[in-house]
Amino acid sequence: MFKKRIWKPLLISLAWIISFGGLIVLMGFIESKKGEVVCKDVKIYIPGNQYFIDREEVDKILQVNSRALIGRRMESININGLEKKLKANPFIEFAKVYTDMDGVINVEISQRQPILRLMNRFDQDFYVDQHGLKIPLSANFTARVLVANGYIDELFANQVDSLHTAIAAELFKTADYIRKDSLWDAQIAQIYVNKAHEIELIPRVGNNRILLGNADSLENKFHNLLVFYKKALPQVGWDAYKVINVKYANQVVGVRNENIKTDSLKAKGALSDTSKLIRDTTINTN
Repeated sequence: MFKKRIWKPLLISLAWIISFGGLIVLMGFIESKKGEVVCKDVKIYIPGNQYFIDREEVDKILQVNSRALIGRRMESININGLEKKLKANPFIEFAKVYTDMDGVINVEISQRQPILRLMNRFDQDFYVDQHGLKIPLSANFTARVLVANGYIDELFANQVDSLHTAIAAELFKTADYIRKDSLWDAQIAQIYVNKAHEIELIPRVGNNRILLGNADSLENKFHNLLVFYKKALPQVGWDAYKVINVKYANQVVGVRNENIKTDSLKAKGALSDTSKLIRDTTINTN
């Protein structure tokens, strides 16, 4: 009985030693085979509908066409170095490079997604992506995004960078709100910053400007604007006002094209009832 108790743990230990040794031998065999594998191909995956960077550009970064990779032993290729090269490109948000046992280098790339194009008052032109980071323009592709110009002081050093001015941050917030709403994304064509550093929106329909002011209470401001569109403009036409001011919390102020300012939509005649309805609806939203 005593001998059985001694042999059992010894046999278990021996089995573990043999298994561990076999694993080491197997790993050594795999490593030796891996060292003999030669790069046969480079497969590149670039999902999405933006084309700031294409296969040809990635090939150039990785020097695929110059035979810097294909034909070389996989063990001599610095995979981390390839990832760093890709991540240095301002249009690439994420890059992953990995290999398989068949001699294929796989490259997965995620591009930055611009939501706004800024033209500052110093004649610099650049994009702002979905994370609020500045990125340069591309020679390969022009993104169909909102354009903001005017008295914008945000500078660009031709590299990925965060926003540094308050007005640029407000423009980003406004553009992000607009793009997420299908109605306003279709209606707003451009953003302008006036001398007072207030935000103005240029619609696709009508010859007016929408004075937004700042990026505070965007949901409330666009709600008031929508009510104004539905109740007032159908009766007077899209070009009746040259400015629609929605920057105040409880009212919409229209400036008529004849330079006659209405007092919080209290126009005369046929507009009086509609103006009162719009004002009451706007006030009730708060």
